[in-house]
Amino acid sequence: MHDTPTTARAHPAPRTGPGDTAPHGVPAPRAGAQRVRILLADDHALVRRGVRLILDQEPDLQVIAEAGDGAEAVDRARTHDLDLAVLDITMPRLTGLQAARELAAVRPGLRILMLTMHDNEQYFFQALKAGACGYVLKSVADRDLVAACRAAMRDEPFLYPGAVTALIRTYLDRAHHAEEAPERILTPREEEVLKLVAEGHSSKEIAELLFISVKTVQRHRANLLHKLGLRDRLELTRYAIRAGLIEP
Repeated sequence: MHDTPTTARAHPAPRTGPGDTAPHGVPAPRAGAQRVRILLADDHALVRRGVRLILDQEPDLQVIAEAGDGAEAVDRARTHDLDLAVLDITMPRLTGLQAARELAAVRPGLRILMLTMHDNEQYFFQALKAGACGYVLKSVADRDLVAACRAAMRDEPFLYPGAVTALIRTYLDRAHHAEEAPERILTPREEEVLKLVAEGHSSKEIAELLFISVKTVQRHRANLLHKLGLRDRLELTRYAIRAGLIEP
C-alpha cells in the first residue's frame, strides 16, 4: 500500500463546467488558458507513450517534446519553449541527473521532475542537488505524476513518503553530528567521461561523443582515478554505479 505523497491535494470533483475543479485537486483551466508545456525524456518508447497518455488527457498539461536520452533532452530544451521537464534518471549518453544540471543552465526557469523506478535515497538526494523539484516513482505514476506536475508549476516540492523519511533522517543525522553536506567531487565534464568509461566506451569513442580530443579524454580519466583514489576501469565502473551514473 502506498502512502499519500507530500504535497497538498484536495479530493477530486467531477467537471461540469469551466469553473469546476479538475482531477487531482487543481482548478480546471479557463477556456483558452495555455497548457503547461512538458518535455518527456525516457529511453523506453513504451514508457514515454504511457506517461504521455496520462499527461495529455489533463486539460492543463501537454507533452510537446520527447527525448530518448539525456543529451537529446537538452537539445529539445534548446529548440522548444518549455515549462516543465519530466526526466527518467537512468538514460544513455547523459543520465537524468546530468541532464537536469545541463537544463538548469540552458533553461534557468524550467521546472524539473524525476520519474524513476528507483526507490533509492542516493538517487533522491542527487536529484535534489541537480535541481529537481520532485521525485516520482514509476510504479505509482498514474496516481502521482499529474499532481507532481501541478505542484512543480506552483513552485512546491513533491516527494513520495519514503523520500520524505530519508530527507528528515539525513537532516537529523547531520544536525546531530554537526556535519555539512559534502561538495561535489567531480566536475560535470568528468562525470560525463566517467559515465562513458563505465559503459565500456574506448577513449576514441568518448572523444567522438563529447567532441573533444583523445588526449583530453585520457587526461580526464587520469584525473578521475587520482581524485577518487581508484586504480582502473573496474573500480571506476563500481563508483559510477554507486553514484547513480549507470545501472548495475
